[in-house]
Amino acid sequence: MSARQALALFISDLHLQESHPRTAEAFFRFLAERAVHARQLYLLGDIFEYWAGDDDLDTPFHQRVVHALRSLSDRGVEIFWIAGNRDFLVGAQFAQAAGVTILAEPHVITVGGTRIALVHGDAQCTADTKYMAFRAQVRESAWQQQFLALPLAQRKQIIAGLREGSREAHATKSYEIMDVTPEAVDALFEQTAADVIIHGHTHRPNLHLVGDKRRYVLPDWELDTESPRGGWIELSVDGEIARHGIEDLTG
Repeated sequence: MSARQALALFISDLHLQESHPRTAEAFFRFLAERAVHARQLYLLGDIFEYWAGDDDLDTPFHQRVVHALRSLSDRGVEIFWIAGNRDFLVGAQFAQAAGVTILAEPHVITVGGTRIALVHGDAQCTADTKYMAFRAQVRESAWQQQFLALPLAQRKQIIAGLREGSREAHATKSYEIMDVTPEAVDALFEQTAADVIIHGHTHRPNLHLVGDKRRYVLPDWELDTESPRGGWIELSVDGEIARHGIEDLTG
């Protein structure tokens, strides 16, 4: 499928951060060489390693990301954002600066007669009951208002502690607990009447067949290791879906 024929591209889980420059540079190349030829770009969560609030927009690294997205938007590509578990505090100030539209999940698009449901994926990891309780808490508007009222430096300290706790918790959890559950996937298909689900979060890229329906899992991006990984999904104007690995960008 030619990049010039793409209706939409989908990516997630880049975990952009200044300490991972190769991953960031690959993202900028992806925007300039691939996304620029699409009509739409969907960012399905965890684009940043963390987001402490829109008052952190002015750091040089964040400004580079904002400028790259804005440049793409200014060239006529519609950019859509669904929050992940790391960057759910992205707000209206970021969206305006970057030229993106924030979507609630699940979001459904219909292309070529195919209904496609878009989510980050963490809400479907229902076997991880401790995470689900944490997610419910931090997604409440009252909690977010209280948290964002704290000084930025204090928020970053809290987030660093949460990230460390998350790493320790992941070391003791099985892949099954941290993956989406069949029951949650079935519920999402029923809720949205979708034929296809596209999501990220689990870092386990694959195509799963669920009866006559399909579930595509996006890869995470990590190019600052000896085994680089990443990729995206491409949707054509007639509804054809293709998976791309990072080698399609760097090769």
